[in-house]
Amino acid sequence: MARWEFTHGLKDIGNGLYAWLQPDGGWGWSNAGLIVDGDQSLLVDTLFDMHLTRDMLSAMADASGVAAEKIGTIVNTHANGDHCHGNGCCPQAEIIASEASAKEMAEIPPDALATFKKMGAQLGPGGAYFADIFAPFDFDAVDERLPTQTFTGRMDLKVGDKAVELHEVGPAHTGGDVIVHVPGDRTVFTGDILFIEGTPLMWAGPVSNWISACEKIIAMDADVIVPGHGPITDKAGVQRVADYLAYVDAEARARFEAGLSVRDAALDIALGDYANWGDAERIAVNVDSLYREYRGDGQVTPVMELFALMAETRDAMRR
Repeated sequence: MARWEFTHGLKDIGNGLYAWLQPDGGWGWSNAGLIVDGDQSLLVDTLFDMHLTRDMLSAMADASGVAAEKIGTIVNTHANGDHCHGNGCCPQAEIIASEASAKEMAEIPPDALATFKKMGAQLGPGGAYFADIFAPFDFDAVDERLPTQTFTGRMDLKVGDKAVELHEVGPAHTGGDVIVHVPGDRTVFTGDILFIEGTPLMWAGPVSNWISACEKIIAMDADVIVPGHGPITDKAGVQRVADYLAYVDAEARARFEAGLSVRDAALDIALGDYANWGDAERIAVNVDSLYREYRGDGQVTPVMELFALMAETRDAMRR
């Protein structure tokens, strides 16, 4: 969907809606949104550090007339830091997230990421990979603000005269994913339910929830779909994500039943055109989450082991 070029900065969607895009949409380079009507405003997500978020808020203020200190509400679509670490740039704003996301945010503070990044290779291949992919971001200066209000299921808000619907669709990418629908403007901000031109990353699952979330977006009366990463898309782009998830599920299940390890299955699955999506090595985490689902034991692989597995998968894919 080429209506808005995938270039860095603010895109005016129209009628008081804006999207902030960060190419290339890879690790940490997330999108955000702003909804304005009258003297009220709602920010959909902040960015991975305070510097990035301040730059975004400055551009939003120039375009919309809404200064950072005047933003009334932030909705965090999920708990990953690239969607909430900049909350502290709006100290007066109410912060809304799903109950599950609020719990996850409290469990993984920014200083933990700062420590992982500093230790880097001391933590092994996973630590080296972590430090490499997150090198551009400043986790030390994050002034963390956690949600001030939580919900489950659905929450309906008003921004001026605009109706805004929050739909909890997780667990999927993470434990508490939320999408933000502005029906009057036929626009959806999806958080990381959508990675466009990048490989989806399933930390949580189940995969059926994620596919159902894609189907929910497709069923909405929406023309403009702002993903968590990548260019603004349409329903065809949403279907492509659902197709990837269904494909990897089917391929991983066959290899699980054949007794292949997560590592071997991830490398054995033929990605076809999906290999052109960014960060293709994320298939290793996706297969790991699917195997956990197939086993039914709830046993979660330690995160540094997952980063090490992605590093190994990336290196093998390059050979």
